[in-house]
Amino acid sequence: MRIALLVTCLADSLFPRAAIASVELLERLGHEVVFPEQQTCCGQMHVNTGYFAEALDLVRQHVEVFERCRCDVIVAPSGSCVGSVRHQHAWVARRAGDERLAQRAEAVAARTYELSEFLIDVQGSPDVGAYYPHRVTYHPTCHSLRMLRVGDRPLQLLRHVRGLTLVELAEAETCCGFGGTFALKNPDTSTAMLGDKLACILRSGAEVCTAGDSSCLMHIGGGLSRLRASVRTVHLAEILASTETDHGAPGSR
Repeated sequence: MRIALLVTCLADSLFPRAAIASVELLERLGHEVVFPEQQTCCGQMHVNTGYFAEALDLVRQHVEVFERCRCDVIVAPSGSCVGSVRHQHAWVARRAGDERLAQRAEAVAARTYELSEFLIDVQGSPDVGAYYPHRVTYHPTCHSLRMLRVGDRPLQLLRHVRGLTLVELAEAETCCGFGGTFALKNPDTSTAMLGDKLACILRSGAEVCTAGDSSCLMHIGGGLSRLRASVRTVHLAEILASTETDHGAPGSR
């Protein structure tokens, strides 16, 4: 299958390992992965803060770029960005009176998947050949949970990772407090919500907290760093791309 990678702004600018791991994983599973270099921000931040005219330009760019790439599907290591593509792009176009663009946006959105969705619903198997010998807890991000309804797909994948011990996260479905510009506009509330999330992560006894969105991991990771906690944040794609070669054979350490 020919897959176009929607890389996301955070992966491009701050957390490239999530995108690199996605490519490594998808290629290991036998897919051809291409990266349309003309892609830009999906426009979610602009929509969420009311800059609809600027968002319209980004929607048009997104649609044109991913129409041209002639790929079977589009995959992103981000529930947040895929949520924007599915739930905001056509709406932005229709709000501007561009029905043709809205229909094209819907066609692009229909073949756009968050990584765990693709692996479970299209790839068709929760076992991707991963090996990651650590205690891991999973934080379901708000957009993946509430907009995309990915459900337990990430957990299905994690349960099939060899060497991984999956530990339960109390109050897992509670927001971490990031929320994009919410954290900037409401810093006190955001910090309080983060404190609750960090307490649950630390009580879990996990070595690693994972999620499908770098934005939430950035927020959580920053909080853990300020506490000088030993828990690390690792994107789901990085765990799924990991193999025995990366860690040595079982029992070798």
